[in-house]
Amino acid sequence: MLFFLAQRWLMSRVESPALETAATVFVAIFVQALPFLVLGVLLSAAIAAFVPQSFWARALPSNRALAVPVAGAAGAVLPGCECASVPVAGALMTRGVTPAAALAFLLSAPAINPIVLISTFVAFPGEPEMVLARLVASFATAVIVGWLWLRFGRPEWLRIPRRTHLEGATPWHTFRLTATHDFLHAGGFLVVGALAAAAMNVLIPPAWLDALADNPLLAILGMALLAVVLSICSEADAFVAASFTSFSLTARLTFLVVGPMVDLKLMSMQSGFFGRAFAARFAPTTFVVAVGMSILVGWWLLT
Repeated sequence: MLFFLAQRWLMSRVESPALETAATVFVAIFVQALPFLVLGVLLSAAIAAFVPQSFWARALPSNRALAVPVAGAAGAVLPGCECASVPVAGALMTRGVTPAAALAFLLSAPAINPIVLISTFVAFPGEPEMVLARLVASFATAVIVGWLWLRFGRPEWLRIPRRTHLEGATPWHTFRLTATHDFLHAGGFLVVGALAAAAMNVLIPPAWLDALADNPLLAILGMALLAVVLSICSEADAFVAASFTSFSLTARLTFLVVGPMVDLKLMSMQSGFFGRAFAARFAPTTFVVAVGMSILVGWWLLT
């Protein structure tokens, strides 16, 4: 409610249509993402406070390469967007889960959970292959990126969140300390990312999109970059993708695969949680893999 009141106050003092659009986009992104950020923070705190570290040793395969797809598949059970997956992945790392597996979960959870798949089915009536294509391309991207990090990632690139200062006298005390810390920490970076996305939304001329749709390759790359800039929550992005009727199904699939894994607000949150060195390597790698898998799966299932 505070954000809506603040938006009205700003609108009454600013007549610029561009600034009005930017303010609307910022509020929409923040309000859309906030419930899922809270969900992720609460789940992260519950993992830190109530789940013993020994549980993860039993739940995941001891073979780290095999743990990556298992953790990626586990992302299907978390009904949240990318804002929720970042604090959860951080909590998993602090509980002893290998970073490659936690990162596979981070990428898959907002992309293949039931809410996202159902919304995709509703947004593309008569085209159920889009649901399967999104599931396959997103899961494959999460697993491949996890394996790449397992093979080439270096410990100094990833700053695993330290939680010793959040250990309370009781589990519930730990839960409260962790939830408060993660919400304030992640919320700040969500604001930064939402501001960047709002600014980019008003700087991209609509005519550019019309020109891109006429070239198949540029259409795919354009939709991938648009997904990064728009920073739409994964529960709603299918309806936005469906509206780009001048673009091919493969280009729209790329929008759906890239968006939940690489966008401005997500990169900002990843930088805050895991460090700039991590975000500078992880986001471009994920982007390339996501685009490649979208093209491959689109050629296989959508043509």
